[in-house]
Amino acid sequence: MFTGIVEELGSVAERNGSRLRIAASTVLSGSKVGSSIAVNGCCLTVVELDQNSWMTDVSDETFSRTNLGALNVGDVVNLERPMALGDRLGGHLVLGHVDAVGEIVSPVPNLVVRIPRDLMHLIVEKGSVTVDGISLTAFDLTADTFCVAVIPHTTEVTTLRVRKVGDKVNIEMDMMAKHIARMSSSAVNVPSSSRNRWWRR
Repeated sequence: MFTGIVEELGSVAERNGSRLRIAASTVLSGSKVGSSIAVNGCCLTVVELDQNSWMTDVSDETFSRTNLGALNVGDVVNLERPMALGDRLGGHLVLGHVDAVGEIVSPVPNLVVRIPRDLMHLIVEKGSVTVDGISLTAFDLTADTFCVAVIPHTTEVTTLRVRKVGDKVNIEMDMMAKHIARMSSSAVNVPSSSRNRWWRR
């Protein structure tokens, strides 16, 4: 579980097939082989690490469903360690499970992102959404876009400072919204006879 508060900007030090080596410093503290670290909002597992970097294996499925497949050596990435029980929740609850790849329509400071239309019902005005692992607040919703007013600090310490029109970004919808949507959908699809049996218990 993450919070969407980026701890540091790392960079791709090496890419060898499905294996990535990420140069970092802050997120190495307390991490070990088997630990999780979010890269651009995608939860990955540490398989090797040294004093200046860590290595992870990325599945073909993850490459196909995120923007990690487009990473090249030297590219910067957002990094975050999992939250610890009892930590302050500075952003919102983030699983590190990417729902879709969005597209930058307008860069910071007035960020506009286009996402699949079938996900827009999971965003509410002034609600939370994760873009490349960054917890942000959405507004001015359209049929397939949302806006974010990005403050200078967030621009400086995340990959949003290098994102331009047309760039692909990882999107994770709000976890609570997904659960509520799923439960609502399931309730609608339950046969009336089954609902009646539940009420009679």
